[in-house]
Order: sequence, then structure tokens, then C-alpha cells
Amino acid sequence: MRFWMVAAVLIWGGVARSGWCAGTAAPTTVSFSTEDGGIVYADVYGSSERAVLLAHGGRFTKESWAKQAPVLVQAGFEVMAIDFRGRGRSNGPGGMEASDAQLEMDVTAAVRYLHAHGAKHVSIVGGSMGGAAAGDAAIDAKPGEIDRIVMLGAAPNLPADKLKVPALFIVARNDTSGDGPRLPRIQKQFDRAPEPKKLVVLEGSAHAQYLFDTDQAERVMREMLDWLKTM
Repeated sequence: MRFWMVAAVLIWGGVARSGWCAGTAAPTTVSFSTEDGGIVYADVYGSSERAVLLAHGGRFTKESWAKQAPVLVQAGFEVMAIDFRGRGRSNGPGGMEASDAQLEMDVTAAVRYLHAHGAKHVSIVGGSMGGAAAGDAAIDAKPGEIDRIVMLGAAPNLPADKLKVPALFIVARNDTSGDGPRLPRIQKQFDRAPEPKKLVVLEGSAHAQYLFDTDQAERVMREMLDWLKTM
């Protein structure tokens, strides 16, 4: 295990208690346009040619990543956390009822903003709605736009066999929606996805970003860091 990864895991313990890493600067807020005329607002932490985009779930906003972002910065990444349209100050056609394609546009716009501002490598971590949008963006992306993705409690809406990048799926075994258990659909999409790929099934029922509020939080962060470090 490399030193930075050990350091990040140790820092994660502190973040879980306080919400911030010592010495981590407050984020800078930026905004940019989407293909369909929307405006996405985002918080940017740190600076690096390796960037990680954080895409929140439907019940969250960009601030929901405030504990995880500093850990990723300490691991050597620039981090951007976006508000999807209809959340925070972000807006655009569809708003809170945006279609899958419109949410994908928000992710794609963020990826392209990062590349335009110095990032040579961009990966995405998405929870639930944001994870599905990340998967769709990775399917439709131009070559070289997205390096890797991590989907928490999610899978692409589009056919996973069209994924062009390494994909990590993380889900709790008993994670359930109004339509029933999420694992069977995620397993089906995982099975269709090309290599390299990895599926991590955790015990419990916490959904997506709620995993960070459980005793599985450190495991989730370790899996994410291990997946992202090779980008």
C-alpha cells in the first residue's frame, strides 16, 4: 500500500469526526453551461492534473461530499462536487424532474470544464442518481474524457456493455427501493460491463452516500481510493 493511501485512510478517520482535514482550504465555487442551456454550480477543492468529479444522489447537494472531498485532495486529486440542475443554484431544462439524458449533460459539462481548466485525467464518483448519470456519461463520452468511474448504489441507465472505462460498483446487499432490492439490477449491469470492472457487495441496507454514515465508511473510501489511484 502506497504512503498516500495510508495517509488518506488515516485522515478519513479524522474527517468522519470533524468533517474537515486539518490544513484543507475551503472550496472555490465555479459555474459553467450545459449543452442544453443549463447552468451548473460546483465546488472545487485542491489543484491537480488528476481530477475526481463527485456527483450526488437525488436527496443531496454538492455539500454532501464535504467529508470525502478533503480525503481525495490529500490523496493527490483535484476534486469537483457539482449540484445537479434543480439543486442549489444549478438550473436548466427539467429542473428537479430532469430526464436521465439531462442529468448526464450536467456530468459531461463538468468533465469538460475540468479538462478545459488543466485536468489531464478525470474520473467520476457518483451516488444513486449521480452514479447512474456518471455511468451514462462514461458510455457516451469522447475517447479520453473519462478515465474511471465509481458508482455507489447505482448502475448506468444505458446498457452497461457499452461502458468505455473501468467501472467500480459498490452496493449494500439489502439496499432496497420502492421497486425492490437494487442488487439484482446492479448485478445484471455489472455482468454486462466490460473488463476491467469490480463489484463490491457490502453487508447492510444503506443506500449510496448513506454508506458513509455506517461502519462500512472506511471500507468504501479504501475501495474508492484503490480504484482511482491508477488513473
